[in-house]
Amino acid sequence: MSRTETGEHPDFPKGTGNPASRAFRAAGYLCLDDLADVPAAELKKLHGVGPKSLAVVQAALEETGRSLG
Repeated sequence: MSRTETGEHPDFPKGTGNPASRAFRAAGYLCLDDLADVPAAELKKLHGVGPKSLAVVQAALEETGRSLG
């Protein structure tokens, strides 16, 4: 698992947060692309994932024409 000097996980958008990044990885989502089309309700069930991290992920996906399911 690589990190920047600030502790961010580069495979997820800046602002996702370490708890959410760890939760995504533990659930098998290793990068932003893996989260495309996954229902937000499913991701909310993961410990460490909250409204802020979901909003950051959704915004990043929308920049590439995708979204959460």
